[in-house]
Amino acid sequence: MKQLSTYLHKNIRTITMFGLLLHLIILLPTTHSFQHYGLPLSTHRHVKQHGRHPSLTFTTKTTLSSSKEQQDDEETKNPFDEIYDLAVIGAGPVGVQAAVIAASPPQSKRVCLIDAPLASGALYDHATSTDLSIGGPTGLFSKALRDTSKRISIDTLRGMGLREDSCWNEIVSSCIDLAGSSASDVRRQLNFVGVTYIEGFASFALPDTEDEDDDDDDDAPPNALCIATTNKEGETKTSTLRANKILIATGSSPFRPAGIPFDGKRIFDSDSINTLSYLPRSIAITGSGIIAIEFAKIFRNLGAEVTLIIRDNVPRNALMKIGLDKDISATLVADLVRSGIKIERGAQVASFDIPQNNMAAPIKITLEGRNGSDRPTGSKMELKVDSYLAAVGRQPNTQKLNLEKAGIELDEYGGIQVNSNLQTTAKGGNVYGAGDVLGRPFLASTGVAQGIAAVKNMFGNQDEEEMFSDNCDASNENELCVDGDLSSTGAKFDPTSLAANPYAFPIGVWTSPEAAYYGLSTQQALELGIDASEGIALYCECLRGLVFSPNGLLKLVYEKTTGRVLGVHICGNDACELIHYGMELVKAKRTINDIVENVFSAVTFHEMYRIAAMAAMDEKGARKRRAAAGAALAAQNRAKKVVD
Repeated sequence: MKQLSTYLHKNIRTITMFGLLLHLIILLPTTHSFQHYGLPLSTHRHVKQHGRHPSLTFTTKTTLSSSKEQQDDEETKNPFDEIYDLAVIGAGPVGVQAAVIAASPPQSKRVCLIDAPLASGALYDHATSTDLSIGGPTGLFSKALRDTSKRISIDTLRGMGLREDSCWNEIVSSCIDLAGSSASDVRRQLNFVGVTYIEGFASFALPDTEDEDDDDDDDAPPNALCIATTNKEGETKTSTLRANKILIATGSSPFRPAGIPFDGKRIFDSDSINTLSYLPRSIAITGSGIIAIEFAKIFRNLGAEVTLIIRDNVPRNALMKIGLDKDISATLVADLVRSGIKIERGAQVASFDIPQNNMAAPIKITLEGRNGSDRPTGSKMELKVDSYLAAVGRQPNTQKLNLEKAGIELDEYGGIQVNSNLQTTAKGGNVYGAGDVLGRPFLASTGVAQGIAAVKNMFGNQDEEEMFSDNCDASNENELCVDGDLSSTGAKFDPTSLAANPYAFPIGVWTSPEAAYYGLSTQQALELGIDASEGIALYCECLRGLVFSPNGLLKLVYEKTTGRVLGVHICGNDACELIHYGMELVKAKRTINDIVENVFSAVTFHEMYRIAAMAAMDEKGARKRRAAAGAALAAQNRAKKVVD
């Protein structure tokens, strides 16, 4: 036994690599790719329109009920013969959750969910006619890719002599498994509560041959939708679906600047990157926001040379514009640089030179200064890369819905205008909107909260609203009000001010490391006239952070006079999970003393909350401790780099 243990210890690396190679040989035939799932490229049309990213051709399919007895009865019915209490357009996370809430007790409404499956970022399995992204957020692919990049070492696979397509197929398989699991669970939820699911393209235009009387009544509320479906033979059929209430949750699509030759093969936006069919060795990314940084770290972790092109001369300024604390922004930028990502500051793309019919030849990208100015002497003027990604913002999906027919008005950016009850300007007040289709902040979490609030506003539940109401007196200037549970009281938030309300929702940045915040920054507190300060804990100051993930920090912003916690800002491993404890501290009006007196489980990241609270009580001593810990970490990183 001792000899066996010694042999395994000495040969563990060889054994591990052999096992991984065997796994690849068995599970990853070279013919397997995104193609089987409808995921590459030139064969798909990316007209970003409906659902999550609507397309032009669909398969008719309905899911009618949960129980076997009901299913047998319902399958004999035409879903277009029914009059629904609610029709939801778009089966992203907002539409699905709104449909489930409306169909579940206490509402228990008859609900229809309409979606264009091939429009969901092309995550579609043509072999089984299955939409793999139903109910998933726009960033489902990037999240799957991010987690996969953490688990798979591309350098190791390449070092074993595996072909590039085999390396990429391993990544693809993991992403497909995650997406398929999510889609299966969403269908289970819809079936369980009896939501009717129809695949097709919805608009407010009625067929010319039907309901002429309704068309003539300008004051009639829009209660009918035109559903266009295309069968497997390519025949398009238009049907009318009626509902007393309608929720528009068609999501958003990437903003595509003029002059960029998007082709879905080598030049991508933040959605069409889902159709990538190869692992690039180098990629250039334009953008300085959350999505751009997420993909920069993903591709760097996958072994690609990454160049980030940003218009601002100071990278952290761009992150601060989207709400990140200055220290969190600086930590993220430092991590980008430390991981080997090149940043071209104060730059933009002037032109592209894309080789025709030669995927092996690099794309040549010419750079210029911001707004077309000359770049400083010594700056790089040309990049040669395998792929290019533009991640420069998103825009609501409202085209081709014929919203004007329903009297629905849009803002200057194409987002649907709604009131504080999430009602649109439609005649009769029976059409609501939720999620990205309203515009900023383009977050799945806030969109879902809006969808749930819209359903409750439609059908009412006064007892529950009173149960979860916030008794804070907003008229009292001496009281800083914090809204209650957003998922229960989201109707209290004016959607037009969601992005500006620091207490409306937590923000998570799914980079690696993660970043998250909730509440006020120190600067925001001071601007509001609050005498505020901050306590900081470094990840390397807690045992778990020191051992597993030493780079990062947690910051508590608090009011000096009372010690009340006003905001929490985190950058590091599991930040998007840790922020929710911080959110509850702010909502519950906890103080620095409360945190210090709490007992936290040993060897957890949550210990940083206590370390940060103690730092707030002894700022001078805390600075010295952080300096010593930071110096030790820097020495450790230098030693590790020498060994590597």
